Amino acid sequence: MAGARTPPNNVSLAEALRVWARIAALSFGGPAGQIAVMHRILVEEKRWLGERRFLHALNYCMLLPGPEAQQLAIYIGWLMNRTLGGLIAGVLFVLPGAVAIMALSILYALYGSLGAVSAVFFGLKAAVLVVVVQAVIRVGGKSLRNPVMIGLAAAAFVAIYAFDAPFPLIILAAGAIGFLGGRLDLPAFAVGGAHGPKVENAVPDAETVLGEETPDHARPNLRWALGVSAVLLGLWTAPVLALGLALGWDHVFTQIAVFFSKMAVVTFGGAYAVLAYVAQEAVQTFGWLGPGEMLDGLGMAETTPGPLIMVTQFVGFMGAYRGAAGVDPLLAGVLGGLLTTWVTFTPCFLWIFLGAPFVEALRGARALNAALSAITAAVVGVILNLALWFGLHVLFREVRTVVAGPLALDTPVLASANISSLLLAALAAVAAFRFKVGVLPLLAGCAAAGVALHLTGLRL
Repeated sequence: MAGARTPPNNVSLAEALRVWARIAALSFGGPAGQIAVMHRILVEEKRWLGERRFLHALNYCMLLPGPEAQQLAIYIGWLMNRTLGGLIAGVLFVLPGAVAIMALSILYALYGSLGAVSAVFFGLKAAVLVVVVQAVIRVGGKSLRNPVMIGLAAAAFVAIYAFDAPFPLIILAAGAIGFLGGRLDLPAFAVGGAHGPKVENAVPDAETVLGEETPDHARPNLRWALGVSAVLLGLWTAPVLALGLALGWDHVFTQIAVFFSKMAVVTFGGAYAVLAYVAQEAVQTFGWLGPGEMLDGLGMAETTPGPLIMVTQFVGFMGAYRGAAGVDPLLAGVLGGLLTTWVTFTPCFLWIFLGAPFVEALRGARALNAALSAITAAVVGVILNLALWFGLHVLFREVRTVVAGPLALDTPVLASANISSLLLAALAAVAAFRFKVGVLPLLAGCAAAGVALHLTGLRL
């Protein structure tokens, strides 16, 4: 099946290539915006598939680790044009962002210390802080619909903020609690939520190119699933093992490969939740970059097309740029960024090609959906911690960690408050929440304000 050239419908690979390239170029605004773009083009405009099939695919992708928008693209690409269609859709979805982030990472490494460039990123930090706060409110509004879910979010926040609990442990614990609640049929866990669009005049599956029937290649085939999974698993893990054996497990390239491979398995809850984990490890454990630089990277990802998790390429770039002894720093950075992107996104193809043919078996799995609900609730607490962590480092020049027994609390030095940042963040909050300014105009406005403040001679 994987090698067949005849599509299961009248959508040719050439047309699919054009459509997926168009979607990739328009994939701004995080998963909500990206999924909305796919829905508008694939369901409403092209009518490749109907509303029910689109949402069914999205619900499956929400159960998986990794960027659900890219995985949805792989799923639909595979559904329409077999394995090659899924590869085309998935690669094109991340390609523009990967190229843009790599170019910006090189410019940042070479010229980031220049006053005007620093001023741009100073302004972006204030906007990014407001965008993360918006994410807390948006995700929380969808998932915290009863006291049990609120309690899970609060427990996750306390665990990661006060006790420095690892992100994967929080996700596993929440998933286990939700799974148990689903098995016991507790009403509190019978909730969910996704970034999916809500359409009043839904497009029926019967009136689409794909129709209501399942294509032959999309039916469960264990032999094909295991074969393609073995290939993808090898492509994912071979570089990791090769680097570990050739350079040692303490080398920065090996650390990047292992860390981001592990991240690819536990990244439930979207990019903002993952960033808390990446910031915790990349900044505090590995020392690849500073808190402010993490914010700069997120600003890059917010202003370029593709998944927000593409910020990890910037993290890998900076880690290798500074830590690969004996290698030209710029070459090391490029290799580190490419390595990060490879081990971050290759597993996404594995999850889809292995599981999509069997997705019907998960459709009514109450316990799995309950686990997802609990994980989503815990993610709200994790994102809240991320917002607090960003806020402390944006609004104050000095932050200290106070240790009291098992507690480790980050606290600001009040005398180090950055008045310029406070003012800019307040203005950004008013623009976003009061006047509903979009993400891209908000980022552009704050970047311009940062440059203006720099020209006045104020200390940023």
